[in-house]
Amino acid sequence: MVKKVPEAELLEALFFGHDECKKLVALQEMLKAKVGKAKQEVVLLERNAEIRKAVEELAHAKLVQALSIKPKHERSDAVSAVSKETVAALEEKYAESLGEVKTVLHDLQYEIVRKRAVKEKTRLDGRGLTDVRPIECQTGIIPRAHGSALFTRGETQAIVVATLGTSMDAQRTDAISAEGLEKTFMLHYNFPPYSTGESKPMRGTGRREIGHGALAERSVKRILPEKNPYVIRIVSDITESNGSSSMASVCGASLALMDAGIPVKDAVAGVAMGLVQEADGIACA
Repeated sequence: MVKKVPEAELLEALFFGHDECKKLVALQEMLKAKVGKAKQEVVLLERNAEIRKAVEELAHAKLVQALSIKPKHERSDAVSAVSKETVAALEEKYAESLGEVKTVLHDLQYEIVRKRAVKEKTRLDGRGLTDVRPIECQTGIIPRAHGSALFTRGETQAIVVATLGTSMDAQRTDAISAEGLEKTFMLHYNFPPYSTGESKPMRGTGRREIGHGALAERSVKRILPEKNPYVIRIVSDITESNGSSSMASVCGASLALMDAGIPVKDAVAGVAMGLVQEADGIACA
């Protein structure tokens, strides 16, 4: 039996949860009306209109052009160049307010991206809001491994390897009770600096590796056979990243398990999306 929920049931659960949240909000509003204090007003910091105008005149058109570049690193370099050029041009006049100049530059980038998504229905790389990056899948890329896969989606890529072992290879952990001392399925996720074009020391496992690995592990664990005689370790190495490398690991892990000959119950894939919101419209991107 595959432990998965049909989409219709998931939507029903979400709406049910939303209705229950409304009851909690109503209770909180009632308590606030009876004994609550007035809500503290937060005064928003207003941008200097003169600085805003100066930055817009110098950088807006150039930022629009820079943010239209499709390759991630080229786009990042172009935006950085526009920002440096703008700061240098305004450095003498606004020597005491360079921090605000940089903040306005940052705000302009977000406004351009939001407008493109909400008004023009396109993303930074020119795709529509419902378009998926090009996907390429390969299996058996490492001949001596039990199972392996290369999953590429746009500028995100994962090399995923599945290794099978006996009960002697189970991961053993200390616990107060005897339950859960042996783990027979593990998925480890590695995100080296070069995957985002960085050069820095590779130290111990961080929160990202632990969190993304656990997320992918829970996703893939559900498709393993009930009676599995093997200890299975999956390792996902991210070679390139431009969003949703954890979901690339899920896709690659599913392929690697099938390449290893594990009789999985079903295929599993992951996709991620964001939300761009403005007062006059909402768009996924």
